[in-house]
Amino acid sequence: MPLASIPSPSQGVWYLGIIPIRAYALCIVLGVIVAVWLSERRWRARGGQQGTIIDIAVPAVIFGLIGGRLYHVITDWQTYFGSRAIKEPIQALFIWEGGLGIWGAVALGGVGVWWSVRKRGISMGAVADTVAPGIAFAQGIGRWGNWFNQELYGSPTTLPWGLEIDADHGGEPGVLYHPTFLYESIWDIALGFALLFAGRRFMLHYGRLFALYVAGYTLGRFWIEGLRIDPVGGVDHAVTFLGLRINQWTSVVLFVGALVYLWATRRKDSEEIVVPLSDLPDPAHVSGQADPGSPDAPSPASSGDASDPPAEGSGGGTSGEPGAETATPSDETSPAGDDAPRAEASRSDTAGVDEARSDAARSDAAGADAADGGEADHGPKVDDPAPGEPAEIPDGEAATKGKNAR
Repeated sequence: MPLASIPSPSQGVWYLGIIPIRAYALCIVLGVIVAVWLSERRWRARGGQQGTIIDIAVPAVIFGLIGGRLYHVITDWQTYFGSRAIKEPIQALFIWEGGLGIWGAVALGGVGVWWSVRKRGISMGAVADTVAPGIAFAQGIGRWGNWFNQELYGSPTTLPWGLEIDADHGGEPGVLYHPTFLYESIWDIALGFALLFAGRRFMLHYGRLFALYVAGYTLGRFWIEGLRIDPVGGVDHAVTFLGLRINQWTSVVLFVGALVYLWATRRKDSEEIVVPLSDLPDPAHVSGQADPGSPDAPSPASSGDASDPPAEGSGGGTSGEPGAETATPSDETSPAGDDAPRAEASRSDTAGVDEARSDAARSDAAGADAADGGEADHGPKVDDPAPGEPAEIPDGEAATKGKNAR
């Protein structure tokens, strides 16, 4: 009888009314949150825009969940289909029951990332290197969902950290099993810290840090997978080829591929785009100015030059003579609420000037009639308008007097 062991949870789902809260899903969600938070910080430290990783994570997670489930169903298809199936075909869609293949999640999730970065015009390699440590941490957290589901355990052991498995999940009374979920969780978290260190120490870019993640993960997964006894690819046994399980062969292929990529890109030094070119400031217009003569260039009236006269209707008043103007505070220094009173005052000033000019015209016309004995040449006489001002039209009374004089 072992002196110590790791007990398995008595349940992995709780109900909030009729809504099931599954520990497996909570672990996956928590892992995603940690990965996105860390990757967002790393992206901003690299010079990228805030919110980029969060936006990319949405399609990446959706595609990743689909890809992870597809890999599980394809490699373990006999569980759901065929004469020896122990589950209904519809249960292949029940992701909450467990069964997500990391290889499918990374592969199809990568498609979602590629689609997003292509739309944004940023480098795929830069994003991959940024999220690599976060993915490792997310896997380490998500593996605890296997503990709640009592799955992904290894062969029998007498070690004090042996795992208890209920009979309903394939365990035998009094027998302990290797907690392979725990081994992989520890390996993944250690790998995440190693990637953070390697990225800073060796300046791995152009997808090389992500390749190092793939190599590191598959190295650990290979020996951990060799401890497992749960069936993969079969109903009552795991499908093997040349003595290795399916996931071990996948690990070998990906490990070699990662090493090849690291070697092939060892001298790559092209520029990586972390900010879309369309969002970069134009060095010729550091203050946002337009080229002189372009349609977007400001007009002289709005350039703020003190030598230019203020535009008509700008609020300038009179000093007793037509054409005399006084400056008023501009809109840039006036409170926003002064627009209406200022417009009303401008209309009042304009009306006063027009009335004064009309009275002066009538007075001059009457004086001319008296001096000339009632004679007038070609209508009433009015003062010449000031330069730049339109000639005033006599009112009806002055026009009548001119007609009678003729």
